[in-house]
Amino acid sequence: MQPLIQVQDLFKSYRRDSLEIPVLRNINLEIAEGEFIAFMGPSGSGKTTLLNLIAGIDKPTSGTIVIAGTDISELNETELAVWRSRNIGFIFQFYNLIPVLTALENVELPLILSPLSKRERRAHAETALEIVGLAERMDHYPRQLSGGQEQRVAIARAIATDPAIIVADEPTGDLDKNSAEEVLNLIERLNRELSKTILMVTHDPRAAERARAVRQLDKGELA
Repeated sequence: MQPLIQVQDLFKSYRRDSLEIPVLRNINLEIAEGEFIAFMGPSGSGKTTLLNLIAGIDKPTSGTIVIAGTDISELNETELAVWRSRNIGFIFQFYNLIPVLTALENVELPLILSPLSKRERRAHAETALEIVGLAERMDHYPRQLSGGQEQRVAIARAIATDPAIIVADEPTGDLDKNSAEEVLNLIERLNRELSKTILMVTHDPRAAERARAVRQLDKGELA
C-alpha cells in the first residue's frame, strides 16, 4: 500500500543577501495513513520548516512532497491554498484564536471557504467542539477560557474540515502540566479513534511519548 506522505530528496534553503543558508538537507521520509509521528531535535534543526513544507505553507528549494498521490511541490500558491483547506488541520503553540469571535465562530472560520451552507457550517463547528469536550463553552470568547480550553478550541478548528492530516507545532509549549496532559490525551484520541494522521513537533519528551514513532532532526538532517 502506498504511504500517505512521501518526501524525496528534499532540500530547503533561504537566501540572506548573497548567502544561501541551508535548513533541510536530503530529507527522505515515508509516513503511512493513520500514523502519529513526533519530530524532535534542537532549536534550529529544521523541525518546523519540515512541518511547514509537508503542510504546504512553504515550498521546497528542491525535491518532492507527494501526499495522497498529489505532488504538492508542483502546485502554485492558489492551488496550495485550496489543497491545504481540504487536507490539513493546524494546531499551533499560541492558539491563534481571534479574540472578537466566540469559540463557535473561531471553529467555523475555516469552513467559510467550503461549499457548506451556514447551517451546515454551524453543525460541523458544534460537532468539533463536542469532540474536544467544549460544547458548553461554544458562546464564550477566548478571554473567557483557560489556556488549555483555548488550545482545545484550536484543535476543534483544526478538525472542523475533517482533514486527513493534522500538523501540531509545539501544541503543549504554552500550557501547564495538567492542561498539556488534557491536550495530549485529545490528540491521541484523534489519532486512535478518528484515524487522523498526526505530525507533531515538540521539545517535550512526555509529549513525544504519546506518538507511535519519534524522528530526530539535527542540523537539517533526519537521524
